[in-house]
Amino acid sequence: MTTNTAAWITGRHARLEVGPAAYPSPGTGQIVVRNQAVAINPLDWIIQAAGNLAYRWLRYPTVLGSDVAGEVVEVGENVTRFRVGDRVLAHAVGTDKDVNNAAEGAFQLYSVVLERLACPIPDALSADEAAVLPLAVSTAACGLFQTDQLGLRHPSANAEPVDETVLVWGGSTSVGSNAVQLAAAAGYWVIATASPRNFDYVTSLGAAEVFDYNSPSVVPDIITALQGRELAGALAVGTTSAAACVRIAGSCTGRRFVSIASPAVSFAGLAHEHGRLEVPRLIFRLITSNVALQIRSRFRRVATKYIFGTTLKTNEVSTAIYRDFLPSALAEGRYAAVPKPLVAGHGIHDLQHAMDIQLKGVSAEKVVVTLS
Repeated sequence: MTTNTAAWITGRHARLEVGPAAYPSPGTGQIVVRNQAVAINPLDWIIQAAGNLAYRWLRYPTVLGSDVAGEVVEVGENVTRFRVGDRVLAHAVGTDKDVNNAAEGAFQLYSVVLERLACPIPDALSADEAAVLPLAVSTAACGLFQTDQLGLRHPSANAEPVDETVLVWGGSTSVGSNAVQLAAAAGYWVIATASPRNFDYVTSLGAAEVFDYNSPSVVPDIITALQGRELAGALAVGTTSAAACVRIAGSCTGRRFVSIASPAVSFAGLAHEHGRLEVPRLIFRLITSNVALQIRSRFRRVATKYIFGTTLKTNEVSTAIYRDFLPSALAEGRYAAVPKPLVAGHGIHDLQHAMDIQLKGVSAEKVVVTLS
C-alpha cells in the first residue's frame, strides 16, 4: 500500500510538523503527482505568520505549498492530456477558499492537482528547475491576460508584434520574470524595472528596456520612455510598486490599468518573535496605504485591481497557458524556467528551513526543496 508523508501546519502561526498523510485519490479533471521537487513562495510563510489575517478559512491541520514538479501516478476521470509516468509541473491550489483541502497542497510526497493547471516537463528540464514556475506563471498570467485584469492578447509561438507597451515593475522577481516572458511572447514591447545587477537577466527574458527601481528619477524616466507609445497596462510586483505604476500610467496614453501582485506593506515582521504584536499596526498600514492608493488612482484616472494567482483555474487563461502555450514553449526553449532554483533541502523535513530562507529574501532565485 502506498504511503504518503506531509509537512503539516497544525494551526495559525504554527511551525511545520512532518507526519503521515492519507494517500490521495484524483477527482474528475485531476491527477495525482509524486512530487520530486517543490518550491517556496512568500505566500507560504505569510499564511504561517499572518494566520489571523490571511486565509482565515483554512481548516487545520492542513498542507501548504503551490509549486510541484514530479511524476503522474494516477489520473482521474476526463483527464486526456496526461498518463501515468509523465513528468509534470503543476500549480497546487489546496489553500484556496473553494478548495480548502490538504490533499491538494504541495508540501507532501503525493499531491492532487488540476489537469488544467499542469504542464509536461521537457526532458532537458530537471524537477527542481521546473518547480520554480507554477504559481509565478499563474499569477503573471492572471494579471496580464484575464479579462478583469489587463486582458492582453494571449502568448503564442509566432505572435505578431503589438504596437503597445507593457510595464512590469519588479522584473527580476519570480512573478515579474514570468510576466516579462509572457508579455513578450504575446508580442508586446516590455519595459521593466530591476536592480542594476539584474538588468542583463531581465533583458534576456524579453524586456526591451530596464530601469533601476531604486533610482530617484525612475518614475519620470519611464514616463519619458513611454512618450509617443500606447500603454497596454502595468503589472506591479513589490510593496512600493503599485503607487509608482499608478503615477506612470496616469501620465501616459493608452490603457490606464495596474494589476497589483503584492500588498503595499510587508508581512515579514509577523514572522519574527513578538510578531503578533505587529498585527494592529499592520492592519492600520494596510488600510491607510490602500485608501491612499485609491485616492491617487482616482485622481489620475487609473484603474487598479489586485491579482489572486489561482483565479485562472476557472477560466480560459489556464488552458491558454498550461495547455496551449507553455508545453511547446518550454520544449522548444522559447520560455525559460526562471528564476533559477536555490535548492535549500532534500526532503520533507527541510521545508520549514526552506521557508525561513525565503523569508530572509532572495534575488533572482527561488527556494526549492527536492523530495527524491
